[in-house]
Amino acid sequence: MYEGPVQDLIDELGRLPGVGPKSAQRIAFHLLAAEPADIARLQDALQKVKEGVVFCDVCGNVSEQATCRICRDARRDPQKVCVVEEPKDVLAIERTREFKGRYHVLGGALDPLSGIGPDQLRIRQLLSRIGEHDITEVILATDPNTEGEATATYLIRLLRDFPGLTVTRLASGLPMGGDLEFADELTLTRALSGRRAV
Repeated sequence: MYEGPVQDLIDELGRLPGVGPKSAQRIAFHLLAAEPADIARLQDALQKVKEGVVFCDVCGNVSEQATCRICRDARRDPQKVCVVEEPKDVLAIERTREFKGRYHVLGGALDPLSGIGPDQLRIRQLLSRIGEHDITEVILATDPNTEGEATATYLIRLLRDFPGLTVTRLASGLPMGGDLEFADELTLTRALSGRRAV
């Protein structure tokens, strides 16, 4: 244990996902040794993220404007919508350069044990979007873990009743229990190209 502000910084850094106690300590001491200009840039970047980043009105992805660049891109196929859990999953799929449609970010996955039900996710917005626009395919790209599978199964039941709508799920190739953001481009490319109707 360190004194005052140093320990407070280590504690706060340790709350970040994927940062354990040793990493938090290394980052804290790196910041202590950093030049004031470097710290100022970090503070500025954090401030800009909190003040200047919003969620897209259409898909829920992070954006600097009310509508994200993907939703504004007229070259994207508006009839295909890829449903993902988080904005980081959009980036993972975009890295493959295989998908030319649009996205819908749910904002998480169903997890009743943590109190996350359908009302906490952007499912209503997805249903409205499908009902109001000429969407022909919904690709379910939720994580291949228990929560992601439960979310996909729930969505399949809801989307079955839309006439003319094809519902597909990412194909095998993604490991069970993993997250999309950690999958390599080749695995995601194969999963996208081998998606199947459900």
